Amino acid sequence: MSDLAIVESRADRASVHICDHLRDLADWTEREDDSRPAEAGGGTYYRTDGAELRTFEDLHIELERPADAFDCDPDLLVFASRHSGETGPLLTGHFTGNFGPAEYGGDDDAVAEAAPNALVRLLEAFDEYAPEGYDVGMECTHHGPTDVGCPSLFAELGSGDEQWDDPAGAEAVARGILDLRGVEPHRSRQVVGFGGNHYAPRFERVVRETPWAVGHIASDWALEALGHPTAHRDVLEAAFEESDAEIALLDGEWPVLEETLEDLGYRIVGETWLREVGDLSLDLVDAIESELGRVEAGIRFGDRSDADAVDEQGFTVVDLPADLVDAAEGIDPDRVRELVDSRTVAYTTDNGGTRVGSQVAVPESNAEPAADARRALVEALADVLEEKYETVRLEDDAIVAEEEGFDPELAREAGVPEGPKFGALANGEAVTVDGETINPERVRTERTRRFEI
Repeated sequence: MSDLAIVESRADRASVHICDHLRDLADWTEREDDSRPAEAGGGTYYRTDGAELRTFEDLHIELERPADAFDCDPDLLVFASRHSGETGPLLTGHFTGNFGPAEYGGDDDAVAEAAPNALVRLLEAFDEYAPEGYDVGMECTHHGPTDVGCPSLFAELGSGDEQWDDPAGAEAVARGILDLRGVEPHRSRQVVGFGGNHYAPRFERVVRETPWAVGHIASDWALEALGHPTAHRDVLEAAFEESDAEIALLDGEWPVLEETLEDLGYRIVGETWLREVGDLSLDLVDAIESELGRVEAGIRFGDRSDADAVDEQGFTVVDLPADLVDAAEGIDPDRVRELVDSRTVAYTTDNGGTRVGSQVAVPESNAEPAADARRALVEALADVLEEKYETVRLEDDAIVAEEEGFDPELAREAGVPEGPKFGALANGEAVTVDGETINPERVRTERTRRFEI
């Protein structure tokens, strides 16, 4: 049976307080282990449904392979710990390792196996249980241990003496830890982070607002400690391996690091890419980016991008009449976006993603070939024109739109001076010029636009 392993450190009074609450919150069975010294997780330990709690004398950062002390064959290990800093009341979580020299436990240039999915769940639990006045956050990878024996994370109560002795804070961390029972350490979508400050706001946004989880994070200071990336390729590769990830997200400009990561075969994406891709099939995303363009260049995904909509026949990229798209967007851009979203797998955009482009990927199926899907979308765009034009006519090879409108040249010929009277006529109001009434019908003309399809 796989369970959650919980490490208590007698050298950390916040850890003791958290674990005291753990023992109160669940129905534990007290057991004895005479095979290990009491200071190394032996002696009295505790079992409850889905979890095992053992006590160690040393600080967490000094432990080596603590997972070996547990009988439960843990899939996940959590260190109940204090957090030290100038950050006020804070509940936080992070992974362990050293991008560079090991100043606080573990080995140089080594990282422990991370548990990105579990960290997502821990933050959700902290949000639920945090006492009033406490913030919730995540941190970059720092300090030891680097060899735990299974995926692990720190669950911390901070950030000073007052909080370490706060029963409400300790109980909140304990409840958060108990919520990790049965939680898988990994999910299918995980990235490694590089750059940013210690408390990793960009990566926390990704964790909280997208389906992606974040494994190891090498912050600005960690990258400075690392030194030249090409001389430390092993720890960079370890960060991906121990995060079960193949994609990197960078905060800031790190050209040498980018070159090194790409040389190692990892993909670097932006926050926009993660948000747009979400939980879509990555094979589909790769295919779209190969045929239509990159997300970073403005590609957006439509409602037909779900797995059920794109069957084994895939999709086809088609061109839309650019002048028709532009005209429809000039009338009702929100409606155009909704129409394209609802009918396509993906589409190009212009102006920083604010306007729909003229290339789209439509599902290809026996029920609706790509040509028919394109025609249906063109007809839907033609419907938008009816908000402005008196008549819109669909021909075999064109959309013909006709309207009557104010003609400035006819107004000039009628002796109307440019200015307010032009505006009145354009609004359908009659005006008087030198005692003569000029009706709006007199200065209107019929206009025809033809959109080749």
